[in-house]
Amino acid sequence: MKNLQKYSSHLLAVLGFVIVAVIYFYPVLKGEQIYQHDIAEYTGMAKEQNDFRKETNQEPYWTNSAFGGMPTYQLGAKYPNDFIGHFDDVLRFLPRPADYLFLYFLGFYILLLVLKIDPLKAFFGALAFGFSTYMIIIIGAGHNAKAHAIAYMPMVLAGVLLVFKRKYIVGGLLTMVAAALEIQANHFQMTYYLLILLLVVSIYYFIHFIKEKDFKGLAKVVGVFAFAGIFAVGANATSLLATSEYAKFSTRSDSELTYEPDGSKKESSNAMSYEYITDYSYGIAESLNLIAPRLFGGASYEDLGKDSEMFQYVISQGASENEATMITKQLRTYWGNQPGVSGPAYVGIIVFFLAVLAFFVEKRKVKYALLAGILISLFLSWGKNLAFLTDFFIDYVPLYNKFRAVSSIQVLLELCMPVLAILGLYSFYKADDAQKWNGLWKSGAIVGGILISLLMFKGMFNFSGPADSYYAEAYGYDFMSVLKEDRAAMYSSDVFRSLGFLAVVFVVMYGSIKNKISQKNAVILVGLVMIFDLFLVDKKYVNDENFKSKREIDIPYQMTEADQNILQDTTHFRVFEVAGNMSSARSSYFHKSLGGYSAVKPKRMQELFDYQIAKNNLQVYNMLNTKYIIKANEQGEDVALLNPDVNGNAWFVEKIKVVNSADEEMKALDSLRTKDVAVINPNALKTKGKVFGDFKRDSLAKIDLIEYKPNHLKYKSTNSNKGFAVFSEMYYANGWNANIDGKEAPIYRVNYALRGLEVPAGNHTIEFKFEPQVVKTGSTIVLISTIGMLLLLIVGIYFENKEEREKKKE
Repeated sequence: MKNLQKYSSHLLAVLGFVIVAVIYFYPVLKGEQIYQHDIAEYTGMAKEQNDFRKETNQEPYWTNSAFGGMPTYQLGAKYPNDFIGHFDDVLRFLPRPADYLFLYFLGFYILLLVLKIDPLKAFFGALAFGFSTYMIIIIGAGHNAKAHAIAYMPMVLAGVLLVFKRKYIVGGLLTMVAAALEIQANHFQMTYYLLILLLVVSIYYFIHFIKEKDFKGLAKVVGVFAFAGIFAVGANATSLLATSEYAKFSTRSDSELTYEPDGSKKESSNAMSYEYITDYSYGIAESLNLIAPRLFGGASYEDLGKDSEMFQYVISQGASENEATMITKQLRTYWGNQPGVSGPAYVGIIVFFLAVLAFFVEKRKVKYALLAGILISLFLSWGKNLAFLTDFFIDYVPLYNKFRAVSSIQVLLELCMPVLAILGLYSFYKADDAQKWNGLWKSGAIVGGILISLLMFKGMFNFSGPADSYYAEAYGYDFMSVLKEDRAAMYSSDVFRSLGFLAVVFVVMYGSIKNKISQKNAVILVGLVMIFDLFLVDKKYVNDENFKSKREIDIPYQMTEADQNILQDTTHFRVFEVAGNMSSARSSYFHKSLGGYSAVKPKRMQELFDYQIAKNNLQVYNMLNTKYIIKANEQGEDVALLNPDVNGNAWFVEKIKVVNSADEEMKALDSLRTKDVAVINPNALKTKGKVFGDFKRDSLAKIDLIEYKPNHLKYKSTNSNKGFAVFSEMYYANGWNANIDGKEAPIYRVNYALRGLEVPAGNHTIEFKFEPQVVKTGSTIVLISTIGMLLLLIVGIYFENKEEREKKKE
């Protein structure tokens, strides 16, 4: 009973998190699911994999439904011995997306408890973190892996702080488990950013240990982190090894080509250009929407409403009310530097105010480490708008140039700011009245001064965005002028909004100093205002309108007449949907597609598109077995065009053209007769010293695909002569094994991206099987590491309890 009372407040907090998460996403109670664009695309990409898993209860680890063929390592592949994944499933017991919101709350609550914050303030702090607008918007957009990884960030930080506080056992165990969960979330960009924050925090504490000359303690810290890191990584070995292996095959790897598709010389071999990495760079002034949400127009497109100047302007031009309503719902209100946004990264004016307050009332120096994390996050989020810093990180900081959308590093700011806010609130009520008033008025003056300055210097902004030229040309400058007026009105409205919330909290906290309001009631009121502020903004961008029936989510794409016509063909082939332009998984849902939707596309497939398919090279279509091309007719309806010259699943060639570089391989495809000639670069082959020449091909020579599974292909070949066969399957160096009549045969990469085999004369059975060694090796490491983690947990809990008992005896 004592233990129950001891933990009752924490149990109530967790119950509160469950209730709040479900209430915010209340349509889940009706069986509805949130529509997320990225998840709809994922559903298309993973259709073949998921169907295979359902039918066979096995993992294919390869799919032909997207990009001509690729591993499923980044498509939700399930690996053996994934015990951390099962534990994560237990923690995410709520229906999606309430599960991610609950995880936000839980992880941050644990972090605040580690910082000695009482449960009530920690509860409101956890809600403030979870309802930070960016956290909700990424859920609405379907960035589930990102949300998943962010949710475990506070828990990892909590474990690290405990270790630095010399709580080696508890801190080490929490760090180990939380880091394992963080890695399991499988969003390496977010984990990478977390490491930057942990580096900042570690530097602060390392300096502290060195000043105290506690080198023994420092050694213990390093040792604990080493063990925690090794086991956390080991528990995710399969995923990490598979991802590392695939990365060399994906668009995140450096290109071997030295020229651009237009023939000009490449400036850099980096897989992602500087422009691509920094495309989403936060504007320096735009960052002020952290404290006033729609300073720069909010989301890319917002409903201006009937009270707007634009509504009245459109009416004055002779439009009906319905027409005016439609127009004001689809105008580009956002005028910031980024290509587009789903909403502002608003942390909350009260969160910001309390974070400023922390620097006047909080005594712990860790606030400076958090401030450093905020500033680094903010500066790096500016990307090309603070070029010298961004360029340094891209050029010299390992792996930084592998990630795009630099603005997303603001997640560190959105983690540190609420921590500082609750430290400020906690310390405020620990201070005497003089200290309280000193901190309160100074913080109010700083934050209020910023907001008032935004109103006073509003004229410095022209409220023009990069996309405005389109509206000016299409509708005229008067139209554009009215749109700017509405943007300016949004700007002023949200500054006044923030001033209003700030005033309410200031009065409440002042009232508590004067004993007009009890401390507990004041904390509750401040917490409610803080959450209400964020809640109102969140609901503008993610609400019940985002939810659809389960059927609509499970079947995100509607079959067209073109799809129906193609599906009447029961042979094996590929489809290319012109409108998808390699950035849509719609056709992947119904067919084996050349296209798809992924941030880590197969590099060579993307290059084939950029250098050949985009130029309508029919020979490349043919070699990729692209039997149907979906494109719109004059009426805008999709039609399926038959490609009668397709090469088929496999064929014998007469000649091998040998080249010596990736450039020569690609250029050879410009005019290659792919049905007769194959191009090979011997320098890229595993088998060295091979001499290729001409092959005899009689008119009866053929290869037929007789059995198809995504990870197992069986062919029958007939050829009176020794021949060289090209298969319209994507070459992948690791995992695919070829056998001819049961004997292993080497696979050659031909035509830049396909598989080739030397086939003896006669009739033969040829099989390709995808048997990735990386999964076998990784699964063994995972099993050993998980057993090690369990043993460490058991031993650690035993010694921690023993230490507690000994303290009580004293």
